[in-house]
Amino acid sequence: MALPHDTEHLRFRRMTPADLDEMAKLLGDPAVMEFYPSPKTREQAAAWIAWNEDNYAQYGLGLWILETHDGDFVGDCGLTWQRVNGELKLEVGYHVSPAWQGRGFATEAASASRDFAREHTDSSELVAIVHPDNRASSRVAEKIGMRRVDDDLGANGSVRHVLSMRLRSTAGLSDADHLTE
Repeated sequence: MALPHDTEHLRFRRMTPADLDEMAKLLGDPAVMEFYPSPKTREQAAAWIAWNEDNYAQYGLGLWILETHDGDFVGDCGLTWQRVNGELKLEVGYHVSPAWQGRGFATEAASASRDFAREHTDSSELVAIVHPDNRASSRVAEKIGMRRVDDDLGANGSVRHVLSMRLRSTAGLSDADHLTE
């Protein structure tokens, strides 16, 4: 399976069950999960890993583990298919451990994931689904070229902002292709 290219500070690798301790700590951290309904339990973190392994198998992408070049755990970042107002869209997502926040790593990883989407998917659009109060996450999406285009109702009825960008030109598509986007 292809991975995003290494960046100046980070490398990507597949998430595995061996990452449970680090992922449980990350997804169980109230600061990291501030804009989610609640932090995840260890069992939910294990399910998160399994979901990503399924995404790798089915789509050749998912959220990947972020590490420094020295092998220090930073968080996760990558691409998943999400429902946005009833339509399946390719989303970039990211979580960075508090110890590594504020260094531009989410933007660096999201940029590499955006480039991976351009190189390895047929998707013409990339989105980020962000809680309206999560300015840090919105800024990451904006820094990689996204702009707010819509709102989406989450499964629990909450409103989420949808930021979006084109991954490639649609000039070569027929009118019928434009109707299916």
